[in-house]
Order: sequence, then structure tokens, then C-alpha cells
Amino acid sequence: MSPRHDTSEVRRNLIGRLARSRDFSISLILHLILVVSFGSRILFEAVKEPPEFISDSDQFYVPQAQSTPRPVEEAAIPAQPDLFNPPPPSTPVREIITAIRQPLETAAPSVPDLVKNQNVRPPDLPRPIPAPNLEKLSPEAAGAMRVFREDWVINPPGGRPPEYQFTAYIGQYGKGDWNSTSLVVNNKVESGSLPNLLYFMSAFSNNRVKTDYRNVKAIRLNSDELFSVKPPFVFLTGTRDFELTQQEVENLRTYLQLGGAVWGDSSVPGKNSRFDIAFRREMKRVISDVDKDWEPLSARHPIFTKAFFPEIREVPPGLNSYREPVEVLRMHGKVAVVYTANDYGNMWQIGLDKTGQIDLRRNEKGAFVATNQKIWDNRGIYLRNLSPDSLRQSYKFGANIVIHLLDRWGNLGAGTHEL
Repeated sequence: MSPRHDTSEVRRNLIGRLARSRDFSISLILHLILVVSFGSRILFEAVKEPPEFISDSDQFYVPQAQSTPRPVEEAAIPAQPDLFNPPPPSTPVREIITAIRQPLETAAPSVPDLVKNQNVRPPDLPRPIPAPNLEKLSPEAAGAMRVFREDWVINPPGGRPPEYQFTAYIGQYGKGDWNSTSLVVNNKVESGSLPNLLYFMSAFSNNRVKTDYRNVKAIRLNSDELFSVKPPFVFLTGTRDFELTQQEVENLRTYLQLGGAVWGDSSVPGKNSRFDIAFRREMKRVISDVDKDWEPLSARHPIFTKAFFPEIREVPPGLNSYREPVEVLRMHGKVAVVYTANDYGNMWQIGLDKTGQIDLRRNEKGAFVATNQKIWDNRGIYLRNLSPDSLRQSYKFGANIVIHLLDRWGNLGAGTHEL
């Protein structure tokens, strides 16, 4: 074999090896790329944690409820809370706090960034009508108040203290159990809390307060009857969430400006019940001055210092011994809305007779005349603090509130009225 032939053979062998080496290198590189790509994806999916928040839009952010890691595509999105139908009182308020952002392009009324204590209204509600300056009482407003009060204030001759004669009304709002402490038949309140309280007042006021306790009525807050019958105050109560219509808000505002008053008494004792939250919210719509807020009454307030029953010098215990302070909203410097959160109304469903003892009289059908049978049967079990002494204290305190609402613009004076 010639040297030239040997050289050609060596060259061919070398070229063949290089070609095989290049193909192997390219194949190796491609395999490495595939392994790195798919392997890292599988590894990432295996260790990736579920997201901290699940969101359907920019407006609602709800914590992810699932704590066990699993693939994102299988994770269930929790249902959004219903912000405008609050949950039952047993659900902690903090569990429904949700961030809300009002879109800039909408013209709806502003909604707070944080929903606190369920104090929120649907964005499509119209804004409340701006209230006038509530600290300055013009001569015209004072004159209108005098006319409004003429129906219930009697000024006896000889400079004697004024007397009062009036019909009491329970406010009937659109949605809610407004008659939770009364039996109402054909718009007439047959029995319950307010009739019993007024009977007590008539019996122990020496005829200075004539309450017409047999003629307690319900009155619709969206009706002009509010201005024709001119009640000295409207009693509002209930256990549920409720929302006043815009007409009810405007009627109540005008009524308060004329010298009327609203007394709210929660039928669920204590704070943060559905009625408690709703009443505070809706009355702030009625008295819409941004500078006004709920104000607890001090022991120096005339309800305690110039009371008809002066022995009641502090807030008495309500149902189940709740003792929340009395809170008010003012208009023209006077109490316009007074709120008791201790459920005195259900206590007053047990009547007192003319001697101040529990009234257990029955009619010809065997039913109690002035006492709610269910409350009486459950005393000491679910409903406590219904002893004769605690009932008398609550009745006296209720009488002091009524007389203050009657006498805010005058001076009935204090007296001594022992039972």
C-alpha cells in the first residue's frame, strides 16, 4: 500500500469520526434543553404554593380559604360575601370586613374604603339631602316648633307647670320587624311595651301626663300623617337589619326639624346586633351633618338630674342585665334622637299594675291582659332580670325619657314619685 493511499484512508476515518461526534453533540444539547425545560416546569408545579389571594376583579379581595397545597387549576374560589345583607349576629363582624374601591369613572355616592361594622349602603342610593345648620334656631323655625307642640302641651292658668296630653306612635318602616314588642291589629297597637309604659306614666304622674295608653298607633314613616298628627316622639324598635327609603329619611328629617323626636330601643340587648347597626346607620342618614355623631349621655344630663323620677340617677339594667349607655343625636342643641340598646321594650311586655306590682290579670278567655305569656313563661331561663324591682326601675327610666322628650323646649320640673 502506497503512502498516498494510507493518508486518504486516515483522512476519511477522521472525517467520519468528526461527523459522528458533531451529531452526538447536537443530539446531546437538544436532549439537555428538553430535560431542563420540562424538568424545571414539573419541579416548579410540584413545589409552587397556592396564591394568597383569589380575585375576580380589582374591587374585591378575599383570602384564599384552602390551606393544603394543590394545583392552581383545581383550587376552589370562595364565594364573595353579601355586603348588603349582613350575616346573623353570631358571625363576627371582622370576618366580613372587605376592601372596596369605588371606580373613578362612576358618579355614584362614595363608599368607605373599609366596610366597618357593616355600616354600608348600596352605591346606587341617592345622597342624603344636606341638613341645615343645626346649632342655630331661626325665629321662623322656633315659631314652627311652637305650632307643632301646641297639640300636646297644655299650659294651665295660674302659672302652674305645663301638662301633656298626647297619642303615642310606633314607627312603621318598610322592611323589618318594627312591631317586635307589640301586638298590632288593624294599625292599632293592642298591647305590648309602649302601652304598658304609658299606662304606668298615667298612673303615677298625678294626671300631669295624659298618655291615652289605650290608643297607641302605628304610623308609616313615609306618610304625611307624620306632620298632621304631630306626635311628640316616634318609637322605633326591632331585631333585624333594615334600611329606610329616601322618602322615610326626608320625612323624619323634616319631622325632627319641626321639634319631634325619635326614640329607638333595640329588641336585642347589647351592641352590634343587626338592629343596633342598622338604627345607628339610618339615623345618621336622617341627621346627615358630618360633624354630628352619637353621643353618650353623662350623669349630668337632665334625664338624670331633672327627672320626673329623680331616684333614677343612672342607666338601669335592661333585659339580661345589659347596661349600655344611652346615646343621642342632637339637633338645634337638643336631643333629637335617643337610643337605648338595653332592650327595655321586652321588659315592658310584663305589665305593672297601679301599685307597681307585676300585672297578672287575665281576661275572660284566660289570657294575660298586660303581660306577654311567652316572656312570662321564659323568665329566668332565656330572659332574665325580670324581677319586680328591676322592672320598676326600667319603667321609671322610660318615663323619664318620655317626659324629657316632651319637655325639651320647656321646663316640666322635677318631682318625687315613689312606688
